[in-house]
Amino acid sequence: MADDPTNKDLEPPLRRTEAAGKAKTSSRWVAIVTGAISILIGVLYLLLITVLDSRGPLRPPPPEALGFVLVDGVASAPDGAAGAPPRG
Repeated sequence: MADDPTNKDLEPPLRRTEAAGKAKTSSRWVAIVTGAISILIGVLYLLLITVLDSRGPLRPPPPEALGFVLVDGVASAPDGAAGAPPRG
C-alpha cells in the first residue's frame, strides 16, 4: 500500500508550513509597524490641535486682507471689485 495516493495526501508537506510560518511572522510585523505609525499620527494630531487651540479665539481677518480699503472708517471695495452689499 505504499503507492496508495491517499496516504501521501495525509502527510502535510514541510515546506508549506515553513512558508506559512514566515508569512505569519511577516504579516505580524507589518501589523505592528502600521499600528505604531497610526498611533504616532494620532499623537501628532493631538499636539497640533493643542497648539492651535492655545493661541486663543479666532478673529476675522482685517479688511485689507480681503482687498477692501478703509475710507473714513468704512470698508469699500477697490474699483472693479465686488464689494459687500450695501446696508439697510
